[in-house]
Amino acid sequence: MPVPDQLARTIVTLYGEQGLGWLQRLPAQIAALERRWAFQALSPFAELSAAYVAPALCADGTEAVLKLALPSRELVAEIEALRLYDGRCAARLLRADAAEGALLIERIRPGTPLADIDDSQATAIAAEVMKRLWRPLPPEHPFPTVAEWGEGLVRLRACFGGGTGPFPEPLVDRAERLFAGLLQSAAEPVLLHGDLHHWNIVRTEREPWLAIDPKGVAGEPIYEAGALIRNHLPEPPEPVETRRLLARRIAQLAEALGCERERLVGWALTQAVLAAWWSYEDSGQVWDLAMATAEALMALERE
Repeated sequence: MPVPDQLARTIVTLYGEQGLGWLQRLPAQIAALERRWAFQALSPFAELSAAYVAPALCADGTEAVLKLALPSRELVAEIEALRLYDGRCAARLLRADAAEGALLIERIRPGTPLADIDDSQATAIAAEVMKRLWRPLPPEHPFPTVAEWGEGLVRLRACFGGGTGPFPEPLVDRAERLFAGLLQSAAEPVLLHGDLHHWNIVRTEREPWLAIDPKGVAGEPIYEAGALIRNHLPEPPEPVETRRLLARRIAQLAEALGCERERLVGWALTQAVLAAWWSYEDSGQVWDLAMATAEALMALERE
């Protein structure tokens, strides 16, 4: 199957020669997995980021999704999260080989994302999905911690010699202080999805809603809400509408999850700054929407 041009460019941008070699080996790898796992890979999905993802048909007629990526710690965490979820409120893992960077996952039908429904209803559904996904952490696990993710703020400072470069210094300062305080007062960590936004919760035939594409991270439960709060906002950013929408989501989630509004705002703000930095690390470009969201959240802090 041809590799979509956008995926090929992304892989080479992120991984250089290593990524180019992976792309060259990809057709042979797909063919070998088809024989080994008894499925047929179909044409890949059109919009791909940093992994090859394609529908597949198993020998018994089961529909599936093939995901291939460069082997990494992140992929190991995703595989282990799916294994621990075991199909409960999440897509079911059918096959996996971390060394190959390969997963075969249940295909979700119809797959309508939460982004397609009324935002208030979507927030209520997401809160219930969050609570069902939280799992105790095994004694030995491969998941990064929220503290490790927060080290992106340290790398940001190091990149600009202790400054903040193109990132507004007041926002970075606030994110650093918030992150340190939230970690110090955090509840006992659990397994979190790690990226539970409006496009990673989809309508299904097996259950009303299932989560897809977990990152797998160890952190306090309320950290999970940050991705939902800071995604699926007006584009281009419209300050008044964005703040109104953020305030409503936060109030609704605080009630549904039984947590403090301030803690939700804090996690969402720090995550927005981190997301903008991770974008800079990957592409050299600041994610302007993430920074605009952080600005709106800092304004909400003062209200």
